Amino acid sequence: MTTTAASDAAQTTERRGRAGRPPRPAGMRGRRAAATRGDWIVGYTMVAPAVLGALAFVIAPLIAVFWFSLHDWNVLANTFVFSGTENYERMLSDQGLHDSLLASVWFSIGLVALNITLALFLAVLLNQKLPGTTTFRTFFFSPVVVSLVAWTIVWSFLLQADGGINGFLSLVGVDGPNWLRNDFTAMVSVIIVQVFKNVGMNMILFLAALQGVPEEIMEAARIDGAGAWRRFRAITLPMISPTILLVSILTIVGSLEVFAQIAVLTGGGPGNSTTVLVYYLYQQAFRFNDFGYASGISVLLFMIVLVLTLIQWQTRKRWVFNEN
Repeated sequence: MTTTAASDAAQTTERRGRAGRPPRPAGMRGRRAAATRGDWIVGYTMVAPAVLGALAFVIAPLIAVFWFSLHDWNVLANTFVFSGTENYERMLSDQGLHDSLLASVWFSIGLVALNITLALFLAVLLNQKLPGTTTFRTFFFSPVVVSLVAWTIVWSFLLQADGGINGFLSLVGVDGPNWLRNDFTAMVSVIIVQVFKNVGMNMILFLAALQGVPEEIMEAARIDGAGAWRRFRAITLPMISPTILLVSILTIVGSLEVFAQIAVLTGGGPGNSTTVLVYYLYQQAFRFNDFGYASGISVLLFMIVLVLTLIQWQTRKRWVFNEN
């Protein structure tokens, strides 16, 4: 009896050593498997709406636009003929497209530089906890919630030759130009209108980032004798760099997709000076009814946005805090 019990104990110990843990009853293993399957079902159910939405409203339209770009598609003539890469070859010699790309570059550079710089400056001022910051914040954020078309229409009246801005300038003896009828001033006007429309959102994002900078680090730098500019450059900017990355990506993508401001303020003019890429796409599709070529321009725009976003994302490790 004693020998048999010892043998059984040794076999049990050997089985535990081989398995790493004592064997579980079959019922417990079944319950764990059922619980795991239940977790999978719940997880897939939660992500299903987002996945289906992405497939229906992002992936499928991208595939459809690329397919349309390979065709000569004219709605009025009721033609839909496969043309291969003809639309893409046409882009290489289309001077109107080249001009719109150049206009988009100038618009994006001006908008991104002014928007980010002004938003960061305003956020730094608000972070000083000076009197009247609530009114100040409301004043700059209110355009964000105003209708884009209504905002642009108001500015179109202000920027006329006899509009409100020139009326104000005449009070101080300055004869203002017709802002929307000169190549340079028209582009500057469109940029400024867009900057004041969206600078409040970036200001709030920067303000939230600034309020997250640890005060003890700033106090330690202050004790060590670092001045305000040195603290801002060596501590504040690196610590808010993730927000700078986010704001720069959103602002650049938004600058490449501008349309309503151009349509309401200048109609792409004077000449083609403010005909940015999206507005040129609109002209090809809805004025000239060349939907195949417009689809090709859409693919080009998508590739430009994708490349710029990937460049910013890949270079983030060089300057974004805590990304090494």
